[in-house]
Amino acid sequence: MSRHVAIVTDSTAYLPPRTMELHGIAAVPLTVVLGNQALEEGTEISARSLAQALQKRRAVTTSRPSPETFAAAYRATAEAGATGIVSLHLSSEFSGTYDAAVLAAREAPVPVRVVDTGMVAMALGFCALAAAEAVDAGGSLDEAVAAAEKRAAGTSAFFYVDTLDYLRRGGRIGTAQALFGSALAVKPLLQLEGGRIELKEKVRTASKAIARLEEIAAERAGTGPVDIAVHHLAAPERASALAERLRERVPNLGELHVSEVGAVIGAHTGPGLLAAVVSHR
Repeated sequence: MSRHVAIVTDSTAYLPPRTMELHGIAAVPLTVVLGNQALEEGTEISARSLAQALQKRRAVTTSRPSPETFAAAYRATAEAGATGIVSLHLSSEFSGTYDAAVLAAREAPVPVRVVDTGMVAMALGFCALAAAEAVDAGGSLDEAVAAAEKRAAGTSAFFYVDTLDYLRRGGRIGTAQALFGSALAVKPLLQLEGGRIELKEKVRTASKAIARLEEIAAERAGTGPVDIAVHHLAAPERASALAERLRERVPNLGELHVSEVGAVIGAHTGPGLLAAVVSHR
């Protein structure tokens, strides 16, 4: 089904494939570099393979899509009938993906609005979904952008990692914070704030940190209409248990997604990640 305004995001949105198909959302893949092998997220490397590589301490880095890759995606979307494109991407604090999209948009055959959502994972996915729903309701390019930005403003993401070492290696958190966490053997709770990863709280044990993650997510959800996503890397039991507890605690819960993050985010968080995305409608 062709749409007058098309929604493009990137592979770190981690939207369910059925949802993307239903709303005609396209995703441009980021790349994971494993040793000297570059692999596209979502098709050429799985989260499981990534987790195994990290556990063996293999060298893993990530790379943004090229402007040419975005240009090809925009051309294909225009040829499919779109007269405008909303291109929504992960925080520019984490990746050059937004910059690559901006470069490609300048030469696109139809107008492209590129948005730095300041989000990642389903925090980004919920923004793409809000834009797609606005388009499905007959909304314009500007109305789709506004819907995505409104959703981003009402979305929070909190996460627990077993160690800060992967974030430190990838440059996503300051060395001083990583050393502090290691020195005191604390289990850090982190949050997305202003498009960056910030330390929210320090807790002494993993079980207390996960209990606190649940408290924070439930408090942020409140009593209004809200969607929640629980992400993990190589920790499915933890994720399922957290999701079920949130289902019981959040009174006006809409969608509840539980999924493993892809290789790009997993490369920077490491196995044991547990995250809660709270997105107000």
